[in-house]
Amino acid sequence: MTDQPAAPPADSPAEKPRTGYAVIQDYVKTLDGSPGVYRMLDADSRVLYVGKARNLKARVSNYSRPGNSPRIERMIALTASMMFLTTRTETEALLLEQNLIKQLKPKYNVLLRDDKSFPNILVAKDHGFPQIKKHRGARKQKGSYFGPFASAGAVNRTLNQLQKAFLLRNCSDAMFEARTRPCLQYQIKRCSAPCTGLISEAGYAESVRDAERFLSGRSTKIQEELAEQMMAASEAMEFERAAALRDRIKALTQVQSSQGINPRGVAEADVIGLHMEGGQACVQVFFIRANQNWGNQDFYPRVDADNSPAEVMEAFLGQFYGNKEPPRQLILSDAVENADLMEAALSEKAERKVELLVPQRGEKTELVAFAVRNARESLARRMAESATQAKLLRGLAEAFGLEGPPQRIEVYDNSHIQGTNAVGGMIVMGPDGFMKNAYRKFNIKGDDLVPGDDFGMMKEVLNRRFSRLLKEDPDRDKGLWPDLLLIDGGAGQVSAVAEIMAEHGVQDIPMVGVAKGVDRDHGKEEFYRTGESAFALQRNDPVLYFIQRMRDEAHRFAIGTHRAKRAKAMSATPLDEVPGVGASRKRALLAHFGSAKAVSRANLADLRAVEGISEALAERIYDHFHAQG
Repeated sequence: MTDQPAAPPADSPAEKPRTGYAVIQDYVKTLDGSPGVYRMLDADSRVLYVGKARNLKARVSNYSRPGNSPRIERMIALTASMMFLTTRTETEALLLEQNLIKQLKPKYNVLLRDDKSFPNILVAKDHGFPQIKKHRGARKQKGSYFGPFASAGAVNRTLNQLQKAFLLRNCSDAMFEARTRPCLQYQIKRCSAPCTGLISEAGYAESVRDAERFLSGRSTKIQEELAEQMMAASEAMEFERAAALRDRIKALTQVQSSQGINPRGVAEADVIGLHMEGGQACVQVFFIRANQNWGNQDFYPRVDADNSPAEVMEAFLGQFYGNKEPPRQLILSDAVENADLMEAALSEKAERKVELLVPQRGEKTELVAFAVRNARESLARRMAESATQAKLLRGLAEAFGLEGPPQRIEVYDNSHIQGTNAVGGMIVMGPDGFMKNAYRKFNIKGDDLVPGDDFGMMKEVLNRRFSRLLKEDPDRDKGLWPDLLLIDGGAGQVSAVAEIMAEHGVQDIPMVGVAKGVDRDHGKEEFYRTGESAFALQRNDPVLYFIQRMRDEAHRFAIGTHRAKRAKAMSATPLDEVPGVGASRKRALLAHFGSAKAVSRANLADLRAVEGISEALAERIYDHFHAQG
């Protein structure tokens, strides 16, 4: 891969920068027929567009003369310079193009704005009695992974029924080792209590194999075997066992019925349906694994009115699978222009064959039609919600005297108990609703703060926020800066925040404090702005409900963050401070001695007797506790 800046002659500083066709024509003269990626930049060096080409000279030549779509004509008119990267193959160019689009977010590209990861089910194999649980992220833990599932809810529903059907444990290894009698999960028939020896290791392993077979698509065979066992138990007058087997069969049936569609002829595929309307697009993805529907998710890529379905679909595939492993088949509602190239790129990424299909008949056509219908309905709902959201943002601008409807509102709140485990929370609201991927939490670090000093906490949070903004987006051109700040609190909090904003030179951002009023009651909120008297909105004003919803979301987020921090602190032990004692050795020590206090009192011989504790580590643990006096 080589860089080809190939800049045309620089303009005189006194002249206005050249843009448009003439600039592009100068670049065409410097290019050859290599494959690669090109970038179009405006006069301020902001990237307008990223594209790929089998032949850079031929592709860029298309921009050097009129006859393009209105969107492309606007882009050409703004183009002041270009950058080029040549690649060895067109496949390499496609992969590089999609990486640059995700990184640079150019204005004129189709952009997938939601880039979340998806959860899996993990049957952990690092214990004699494997645990079944939800997993998200890198597959580092030893075990069998099944997924992806479209959402945490889809995973939780499946796990719930699998526990009923196969009675597998979901408790942590530490809890497993600490049990002396069966827990509630056993009492409600969702676990076979391997922790207390109520099932043998061999019997539990058989249940694990059945669960894995079910998740691999061999559900019919398992249900047939369970039915035979139920009949045998009934004939032997073992009615309690027969009833338990009946409940397991029922649980498996509920998993299948809750999935809505369970295609017989599609073992592993993503079904992708696209619907475009009014300059907006919705892509609906159904995850089919092991002949089962493991949920669906909708996405709303940023598009222009003149983007074609083929263009949107190709951009979606490239960006969506940039950090995800594609399945063996992608069943699409719309063909992409470079299907062979996309197949080659995805196959290279997955290190196996990946096939793109646009079905015309049969079961796959029905699956695509189902996905497209979901996409159409989802987009209709979103457009209706967007219209309402736009009206609320206009009302908010009018209520607070803003220059225009805010595109990014940041709402701040703190949470603590008498100053302990203090955290700050920031939630973000935009034209499309809550922007949860932009939420931020702040662990309050100020050692000099008086416990419960809400003003000091808010000052620390905003100081860190604006320090980071000035570092990451000093020119305010990346969309990270807020158009409005909402602070949970009254005149005191507003004064504290105004002081921080003045220190950072960002006094041009409107800021409003939201206080609950005299009776601390919903509907009686008072609003505070620097240098102005407090005011209120009509009790039935929709804008007031909108503000309450944002304030309540900030409170929920801050409370949840505080509780998580407090729970982590409560589960901490003195063993966490011993160098070389990680999670597994900590579990081994607690299982052997029963408590961290007992570990601190143990002698060297007893510490050496614990499995996984070497002589050197035993001495380190002993010295750690006895050096503290």
